Amino acid sequence: MNFIKTDIEGVWIIEPRRFGDSRGYFMESFKKSEFEANVGSVDFVQDNESFSTKGVLRGLHFQKGEFSQAKLVRVSQGTVVDVAVDLRGGSPTYGRHVAVELSQENARQLFIPRGFAHGFVVLSGTAQFQYKVDNVYAPQSEATLRFDDPALGIDWRLPYSELLLSEKDLRGMSLSDIDPF
Repeated sequence: MNFIKTDIEGVWIIEPRRFGDSRGYFMESFKKSEFEANVGSVDFVQDNESFSTKGVLRGLHFQKGEFSQAKLVRVSQGTVVDVAVDLRGGSPTYGRHVAVELSQENARQLFIPRGFAHGFVVLSGTAQFQYKVDNVYAPQSEATLRFDDPALGIDWRLPYSELLLSEKDLRGMSLSDIDPF
């Protein structure tokens, strides 16, 4: 695996090696020893999967306090733009984001440590999105950062008119209303 540092400390792009022939391919999507040697120790406790159609924007979600989550995300079908926003108090990159295209073709993954809001938008007809988390879902600790907050300046790569959002995501808070982690 190739581990690539991003401009924000703790956020990593991970490129698994694929071994293919005329029958298809094989790849290791996660190997604990390699992950820990490059990124550090994380105890993933749950795997999640979502399926969405073009224009679906999910996020920017985060869990506060003891229920904060680190995530390792990837796309097994389709293409998305995946975004992580730094909400760590005292961080020199507070309020900045990393945006990475994840697809079945590039097999890239994104590791997002605790203290970040996370979201993605589907660019292809459909997308199957998979992610590991190091903490369980706790609805009482969940919050949403507004996806279109001008303070964030995120390019979702689709016109606003093509975005499909939940009511929860449309009611997200602005960065100025969030208490840093």
